This record gives sequence, structure tokens and C-alpha cells, in this order.
Amino acid sequence: MPSESPAGAPATGSSVDFEKVGTDYFQQRELKKGAAGWVLLVGLGVAYVISGDYAGWNFGLAQGGWGGMFLATLLMATMYLCMCFSLAELSSMIPTAGGGYGFARSAFGPWGGFLTGTAILIEYAIAPAAIAVFIGAYCESLFGIGGWMIYLAFYIIFIAIHIFGVGEALKLMFIITAVAALALGVFLVAMVPHFDVANLLDIPVTAAAGASPFLPFGYVGVWAAIPYAIWFFLAVEGVPLAAEETKNPKRDLPRGLIGAMLVLLMFALLILIVGPGGAGANSLLTSGNPLVEALSKAYGGSTWMGSFVNLVGLAGLIASFFSIIYAYSRQIFALSRAGYLPRKLSETNKSKAPVLALVIPGIIGFGLSLTGQGDLLILVAVFGATISYVLMMAAHITLRIRRPKMDRPYRTPGGIFTSGVALVLACIAVVAGFLVDPRVVIGAAIIYGVLIAYFAFYSRHHLVAGTPEEEFAAIQKAEQALH
Repeated sequence: MPSESPAGAPATGSSVDFEKVGTDYFQQRELKKGAAGWVLLVGLGVAYVISGDYAGWNFGLAQGGWGGMFLATLLMATMYLCMCFSLAELSSMIPTAGGGYGFARSAFGPWGGFLTGTAILIEYAIAPAAIAVFIGAYCESLFGIGGWMIYLAFYIIFIAIHIFGVGEALKLMFIITAVAALALGVFLVAMVPHFDVANLLDIPVTAAAGASPFLPFGYVGVWAAIPYAIWFFLAVEGVPLAAEETKNPKRDLPRGLIGAMLVLLMFALLILIVGPGGAGANSLLTSGNPLVEALSKAYGGSTWMGSFVNLVGLAGLIASFFSIIYAYSRQIFALSRAGYLPRKLSETNKSKAPVLALVIPGIIGFGLSLTGQGDLLILVAVFGATISYVLMMAAHITLRIRRPKMDRPYRTPGGIFTSGVALVLACIAVVAGFLVDPRVVIGAAIIYGVLIAYFAFYSRHHLVAGTPEEEFAAIQKAEQALH
């Protein structure tokens, strides 16, 4: 078996071993080609994230006040915008189902690919558990039924839809997302007449350094609010995971990424200003369904608009839950197909869906949802996400410097300056979670460490030759040798 020592890996024990497999191996691991165009990809990107507009972001008000959350959102919006421009370039260069894992694999070798892919996996496996908790809160408010039965029902139903087929799943997801976006529009229009700047600043001022009505928890509150500002955008970077199911990935992936990010940016800023501005920031600090509570506070009780947003808000949560299940299955599929994770996980059924890659993380996510701690699950997802952002932006910079002549159908505006800005902000975001609850982040780091140990002691000696990511890396290596 050939051996390789990847760039950026430790000098000792850094070699990896590849095994050649037959054509039947890949025939059992095929995704459905051409299932999505760029419009569906924009819908997919918005669907990943739209639940963050309905619930979760408001916990940032309890960490930084409205001003702290606003500044944190501006910083994270800048990070995500720069990152999406950078990922648009990478996805047009390396259009494989591995997404960020494939980008880092090309820049840093197998170790870099694994570290990035598993960080993304932590993000996508945990985020549905947090969303399930919020779905339970909305169902409790709507129907008087919540808890584990709701979590289990949603996991079973939506994993089953994905097993049935990706084309049908993406189209259904697009419709659900459009309905959820309509409800956000109704909420914004309903809250505008009640907007008052004083409502934004109604959280009592603490004795923290730099505290003021704008920053009631002081300067450190801005930093502590970052994980919840990320919730406005978390997972939009998953659009490239649809690369192998996209009609024209080199054209459609950049359009999908950037289009989705612009829609999400507009919603995030409007909701953060109009929601607390109409109801009062202090009334939304710990709410499981802040948009409904904002309408109730502004209108003095239950209204048809509150009922509508509550009912359709459930669609927003479902859209993200539904689409992130798609994302984690594709990340596991790519890592498993390449041998980084157990190979059985990447086998697909007659509908070209990776069944075990859908079911096993669903079982784990359901178990985590039973904690009912949506805010803490957000921290775990954000930990994995921010680690992957650092590595993906480093990959963009590395490939620009080392491989300037690579074909780039789309080029990032600003080049490495743009990805450099995203890299610095991602490093800041990694640390921010420790300010909220260091125990949770340390727990996430331990999970990450266990996955790294699995790769170090076992799977790096059982990688698969001939996968799209490895073929791309081999072509790069050959071209580099010619120069």
C-alpha cells in the first residue's frame, strides 16, 4: 500500500496508507446526480439557517444586551460574508460532496481533511438536536405537546423522507423554507409600528467594565454574544456539500452560497432590530419562541399574527432541521467513502441515499435533544463550526499561495485579504464559547479528541484510493511535480 506524509501533519507517525478498491465499492456509494440547480441551492442555504431567525439568537441578549448582540452580529455577518466569498471559490475548484473536508484535504493533506471534516460533523450532528428542542417548545405552545415524543417523531419522519430520495427532499425543503420566510415577513411588518429605540436598551445595566445602556454587560458581553450571533448564519457554509448532486457545480455552488448569505444577512439584521425594538430586549432573554413572545408583548396578548407566526415558525425550524440532516449525512458519506470513518456508513440505497449516514447521527442527536438544553447544544455546534472555519479559511489562503495557477471558475473578491478577515474573526469566535460555559466547550473538545484518536490509531491506515477528493489531490501532486 502506498504511503503519504501530508503537508502540515506531525513529522512523526504522520504517514497514511491507501487501499485500492474495486468499481463495485463506488457503485454502492453513488449519490443522485443533477438533483439541484442554483435556485434550490439558495433555498438549501437559507433552509440550513432559517431556524436561527425563529429561536436561539435571543440568548445572545442575555450575554451582551442588545448592543452587545448587535455588535457581535455585525462581526459575525462580516465573517460569514467573507467566508462565503472564499468558499465560493473553493467549491468551484473542488466540487465534491466532502465540502470543507475536500478543501482542507487539498491544502493540507489527509490530516487537514480529517480535522476539518470531523469539526463540520460535530456542528451538523449537534445542530439538529438543538433545533429539535426549539421545535418542542413551539409545539408545546401550539398544541400543548412537547418533549421527547415530539423530538422522536420529527427525527423519524424527516430521516425517512431523506431515505426516500434527495430530489424530493430538496424540493419539499424549498417549499417549507419559502413559507417560513413569508412568516418572517409578516412578523417584521407587524412589529414595525411598535418600534421604539428605548425598547432596545431596557436591560438593566450591570457593574461590568464598560457597562452602559447600550452594553449592559460591558465590553466582554460583545464577545460572549458571539456564539448566538453565529446562530443567525450557522450552517450556510454547508451548500458545497451538495456538489455531487448539483447540475453545474462550478457555476451553481458560488451562486447558491452567496445568494443564501445575502438573504440571511437581511433577515438577521431586520429581526434583531425590529423584534427587541417592538417588544423590549429584556422580555426576550430566555424565550424558546421569541418571535411569538415579541408579538404578544407588543400587542398585549394573543393575536392572529402571533398564531400565524407560531404555526409557520414551526416550518422555519423544520426547514433547518430537515436540511441539516441532509448536510450531516453528506459529510459522513464523504468521510466514510474515503475511509476516514467506517466505510459501511457511505453505502447508498436504491434512491441513492446513504441510509446509515442518516440514521446513526439521528439516534445520537435524539439522545442529546433529551437534555432539553437548546442553548448549550448551540455552544457545542458553534465549537465544531468555528474550528472548521479556521481550517477552511487557512486552506483558501494556502491554495492561493501554493497553487496560484489552479483553475478557479469563481475568484474571491479581495483574494486572501477576504479570507484573512474571516480567519481572524473565526479565531475570535472559537474562544467566545468559553466565556459562556467553558464546561460545555471542553466537553465538545473531548469529543473532537476522541475522533482524532480514531483517525490517528486506525483509519489513517485504511484510507481509500480513488475517491473524488483523493483523485483531485493526486492530480494536484502530479501537476506540481511537472513544475
